Amino acid sequence: MDLVDELDTLAPKGCAVALHIRFASPLYKFSTYPEAWQTIYDENAYGLRDPLVFWGVGVLGSARWSEIAMPDPFDILGKAKGHGLIYGAVGSFGKITSRSLMGIARDDRECSDSEIAEAMRILQRMHELAAPPQELTPAMLSALILMGQGYRHTAAAAELGISESALKARLSSARTRLDARTTAEAVRKAREYGFLS
Repeated sequence: MDLVDELDTLAPKGCAVALHIRFASPLYKFSTYPEAWQTIYDENAYGLRDPLVFWGVGVLGSARWSEIAMPDPFDILGKAKGHGLIYGAVGSFGKITSRSLMGIARDDRECSDSEIAEAMRILQRMHELAAPPQELTPAMLSALILMGQGYRHTAAAAELGISESALKARLSSARTRLDARTTAEAVRKAREYGFLS
């Protein structure tokens, strides 16, 4: 059983996870909440207004939804109840610069302390497994930028004033650090991680 399945077993009405939120956008996210609720949530940009998200961004740890006293002017939690998300818990893990959040929902009862603790263990493991590299060197970044702009190796090396073999070494190091098989994949991952604009 993978971690998503483990988390989902704790949440009869579904779960949602956003991993490594950086620059207001998660690196990875998924939800098993009812599809109708996911559609409403996304169409109304509730992620920008959700009191549970605000709580998770500002506080580390976990809490039952019923324990969180934050304004909900759009009645997001009330609307969620109409889709069976009546009880639940939220968890937050990681540094503010790369925070991960999760929610689990039930329709029958409050989440138990042990269920919340297990959900937090799973969130922490997901956060660790999805961790982006800490940094790329300026040399790696300059090489990836040019490759992302469509330069060929010879032209990129000339633009940087280095040999083609030095350029290839930089790209190889970047691929290793980004766990990418190809330079194109390294450029894509560097963009996703926010290293390239």
